[in-house]
Amino acid sequence: MEKLGLHDPLLATYAIAASLMILKVVAMSWLTVVRMMEAKGGYRSPEDLKKTPLNPVPDPAQLLPNERVERIRRIQMNDLENLPFFLAAGFLFILTQPSLALARWVLYGYVVSRLLHFAAYFTAQIHEVRATFWTVGSLLLIYMSGRTLLAALGA
Repeated sequence: MEKLGLHDPLLATYAIAASLMILKVVAMSWLTVVRMMEAKGGYRSPEDLKKTPLNPVPDPAQLLPNERVERIRRIQMNDLENLPFFLAAGFLFILTQPSLALARWVLYGYVVSRLLHFAAYFTAQIHEVRATFWTVGSLLLIYMSGRTLLAALGA
């Protein structure tokens, strides 16, 4: 059995796509913090109302929902609902030994669909726009999973 490594173009393609998606999710956490600091609110926990150097004048209103903060939280929640499936399905998909071109189209296509979904959500586009980009990603996950299942069944 050949040693698994990034010298394999299929695995490298997966590693790039997976790393981009992980970095995107982590960036959402930082964007949430930035938005909370800008709004001086949107906090969720009562202990966040304690006086600190970063919050010298606590106010109970800081625990009220802030739409700019909540929008980022919704984007991140959507990512957290979808990314684990991509990480698993994408890895299993490359084990089926697809052509490199197909793997790049499918894996990078998923990344692009999620980035477009983010852009649509971030700019408050209508649901149908967000749903279109989500659907593309979902169909790619279904394709990867279906191909993996068929390969595993020997079909």
